[in-house]
Amino acid sequence: MTLFLLFKTLVIQLYVLFSTGILKEPAAARTLKQVEEDVHEIHCSRERSRAAWKIIEEYLMPFVEKERYQISTRCRLHPDNDLFRDQEQHKFHVDINEWKCGFCKKRFYEEKYIDQHFDNRHYNLLNVVCSLRPKFPHVQGKTEVPVTYVHILLKIWSQGKCLADVCGALHCDLIMDSAPRKTKCNPAAASRNQHQCESLANSCFPVNEGPSASRLHEFFLRQFCDAHTCTGNRKPFSKGRRKQTSITYVTLSILALMVLPLFYIFVYLYQRGIRRGTQALKRISESKQKKKSF
Repeated sequence: MTLFLLFKTLVIQLYVLFSTGILKEPAAARTLKQVEEDVHEIHCSRERSRAAWKIIEEYLMPFVEKERYQISTRCRLHPDNDLFRDQEQHKFHVDINEWKCGFCKKRFYEEKYIDQHFDNRHYNLLNVVCSLRPKFPHVQGKTEVPVTYVHILLKIWSQGKCLADVCGALHCDLIMDSAPRKTKCNPAAASRNQHQCESLANSCFPVNEGPSASRLHEFFLRQFCDAHTCTGNRKPFSKGRRKQTSITYVTLSILALMVLPLFYIFVYLYQRGIRRGTQALKRISESKQKKKSF
């Protein structure tokens, strides 16, 4: 966080130098609309960011919620630090081959096409742009920002908001690969991912912030960090995941609720038929006995 504040201070100082003319901008200043077009220069994998968020939701948040712990925005795993969070929340899977945009209601038959739609039509709704807009100074009703300032600011803000950057620590490849691949373990990569994983544990769950944070810190290390080794002794997500309701279980429950009333109706009619048959046989038997007596 301290490093981020230092970067932010540096950017502000750069802006002051440009705005006062001490440093000259080689290109003309751009308006806000032109600035937002620079968002396309931010390189962050939407697919890997989505995989990281899926892991956070399924393998981390259930335990955080159980502890009633509030993750700080300083943590890279906080929802506000996901570049694509607003867009992903406005993506609706209506049917097997139907996706709907929550912003403009357009429909698409594959997820990759709605992702392209977000990139082309709603890039101004990325979290980084929302963070930048109030920072720009206004001059005569327009927002004028030096080009160099834009690029520096976009780069700094986007670096902390790309969840794909922490995919190595969170084992995203296990979620993204439909079939496990046998690859030779790279000790340097494993060490790098473990270091990043431990840094996440320290920043998201500082042990000096109380018992809940301490327990979650220890949980995070066991759940994600221990598996970053080439020995193969530890598996990721060893502490479990969010309990999901099985589709098969739901289907069987619905069928049971539908069949049970029919079963009870059948039993009722069957018993009623038996009683009527017994009564009929009894009447026939009594009538035969009366005839014999005559």
